Amino acid sequence: EGLIEFYDSFKDMFEFFCKNTTIHGTIRLVCSDSNRMKTAFWTLLLLASFGMLYWQFALMFSQYWAYPVVLTMSMHSEPKMFPAITICNLDPYRFELVSEHLVQLDRMAEESIAFLYGINTSASFFHTNERNIQIKDLSSTGNLSRSSFKLSQNFSLLRMPDHNNRSGKKHSSVGFRLCNATGGNCFYKTYSSGMDAILEWYRFHYMNIMSQLPVIINISDHEEQIEDMVYSCQYDGEPCRPSDYVHFHHPVFGSCYTFNSKGTDSFWTATKPGIPYGLSLILRAEQKDHIPLLSTVAGVKVMIHNHNQTPFLEHEGFDIRPGIATTIGIQQDEVNRLGGNYGKCTTNGADVNVKLLYNNSYTLQACLHSCFQHIMVQKCGCGYYYYPLPPGAEYCDYNKQPAWGHCFYQLYSRLRNHHLNCFEQCPKPCRESLYKVSAGTAKWPSVKSQDWVRQALRHQNGYNSTSNRKDIAKVTIFYQQLNYQSVNESPLLSENLLLSSMGSQWSLWFGSSVLSVVEMFELLIDTLVLSLLFCYQRFRAKKT
Repeated sequence: EGLIEFYDSFKDMFEFFCKNTTIHGTIRLVCSDSNRMKTAFWTLLLLASFGMLYWQFALMFSQYWAYPVVLTMSMHSEPKMFPAITICNLDPYRFELVSEHLVQLDRMAEESIAFLYGINTSASFFHTNERNIQIKDLSSTGNLSRSSFKLSQNFSLLRMPDHNNRSGKKHSSVGFRLCNATGGNCFYKTYSSGMDAILEWYRFHYMNIMSQLPVIINISDHEEQIEDMVYSCQYDGEPCRPSDYVHFHHPVFGSCYTFNSKGTDSFWTATKPGIPYGLSLILRAEQKDHIPLLSTVAGVKVMIHNHNQTPFLEHEGFDIRPGIATTIGIQQDEVNRLGGNYGKCTTNGADVNVKLLYNNSYTLQACLHSCFQHIMVQKCGCGYYYYPLPPGAEYCDYNKQPAWGHCFYQLYSRLRNHHLNCFEQCPKPCRESLYKVSAGTAKWPSVKSQDWVRQALRHQNGYNSTSNRKDIAKVTIFYQQLNYQSVNESPLLSENLLLSSMGSQWSLWFGSSVLSVVEMFELLIDTLVLSLLFCYQRFRAKKT
């Protein structure tokens, strides 16, 4: 009893608390005890203050647990690495292994165009200047492929009337029929544009033909060198080196080269903005008509992207027109996302459930393509030709999987409508660099300068100076300024801000501090101890 002060009653304890606490207003409960009206008024006022305080606390915690973010924008100016640049000649090759099937497909396309539009185009229109690319040590595979694979006649192009037309005019759509493995659940893959239908129909057969090729193709010994596509290459006034680019072949966009793909060479450090300090290329934009119905565009495909990133040319990039000088100014933006409870993002893709099929760094497109390919192999039994294959899978071939087209187009429609869970499984990168571009064009070479320009280029790689075709293009890519904008996510309500806001509300309604909260806890503990003592005393009294 000498260490702990006991109260005689709960009233004594409450009076002591009200007279000595630092919480404002409580002393009025004791001082005005002779006036019951004032006591009731202050009691109600204190209870209302407590209610408002904890209502504000509930709003704060609900906002905190929603994990909102605020975007902060900042400008930085420093030398930085030039982005990776991928160029393609939009001229895919015919491989010797499947050349006979491609010729047959061209004839089928000729017959389909004649049937739909009455255009009698000779077969020589499709493969007059063809040059087949051979693959070494695959003669036995080639013989097997040629003897076993046959183009299917079950996917003919048809013209169908549009019954949903409200204008009253006669319109028709063009497409081809697809059915499942049992011949049921058929639908028509139709397009309002006959050109789009023919291109998609051609690409569908083309993928089946190209599935006969091996998964890994080494065509470096047979393909033209970069000098056959790039007449001149300069960066920051210095000529490009052979180590500055890597080569790959795209089945639709043809021969492609990526400059500064790794982003580790100090040669590509951008120290000054402006056209003279960028990448300047003179390109051959000639279309050799290897596969004209696969690539109907003449020019060069250009894509600006991050280092160690797979260029998805079918989704991004832009075309360079022949006979035109194009200047492209780029401006870099950097986005930093918080992730965790504040949003769904990934640092390097290691925590993503989808196994990437690309060897480069994580991107949203790479994850979506990998997710779709995994689902397609699972559902359709084979893989889509334009995406890499999982281990143990094979590309789709309607000689082996007759209904893969029906399965693919339905899955792809579900992906576009967000009915597959790929968008849920593939988060955005937590750190991402985006490039905004602005382009300007001018006729090049001019009428008065084209003669000497062609003569100067004639000595490079056998350029035909007598040709009247617009088969060259010039493109310059440069930083407009080295300032880049950084957009960062930060918590709208952090732990420190939450505690600060709670303290502000406590001071607003009671004018007290953290020590006042300790006094309230002390009052609760004293009440509990006094209750136990009274219970113990009653128990002993009854026992006695």
